[in-house]
Amino acid sequence: MRKLIESTLVSLDGVIGSPERWSPFDEEARQLALEELAKYDALVLGRVTYEFFRENWGAVRGDPYIDRINTMPKYVASRTLTEVTWNATVLGPDIVGAIERLKAQPGKDLIKYGTSRIDDTLLRAGLIDELRLWVMPVVVGAGQRLFEDVDTSSLELTLTDVRKLANSSVILTYVPS
Repeated sequence: MRKLIESTLVSLDGVIGSPERWSPFDEEARQLALEELAKYDALVLGRVTYEFFRENWGAVRGDPYIDRINTMPKYVASRTLTEVTWNATVLGPDIVGAIERLKAQPGKDLIKYGTSRIDDTLLRAGLIDELRLWVMPVVVGAGQRLFEDVDTSSLELTLTDVRKLANSSVILTYVPS
């Protein structure tokens, strides 16, 4: 069975919104992200992340990371989208069933970028196998927070890996219990 790995950039004060404005994503981080991306067959995205990525990366060519993102199948969780482009499929109203079916298919693991309201459903259903938090050494102050709109009252996490990058970022990997 394939795993669903959630990977999210987060500031020291817990902000995840608009990381393109504050994240010190240097060459080491870019290379690591590209190496990690090779481990996955498809992306799982919420509507907001899908629309942002499509708008900002859909026409970009010549960057190995973005080229890989552009060619990967994308599965979008949305209650409002009925049509998608950019090699994407809307998951439909039964997100739990859709993710269970995706995970049961043969192939490499699935990657989900960004924490959103669908995480509440995915975590409660036990469908997220790993949380990979790229903690950036910045304080943003305001913006969407990690696990905003997610009931974390029963969420128990076990730290399974820590990786420090030269830019003082750390990648913390947790497995939900």
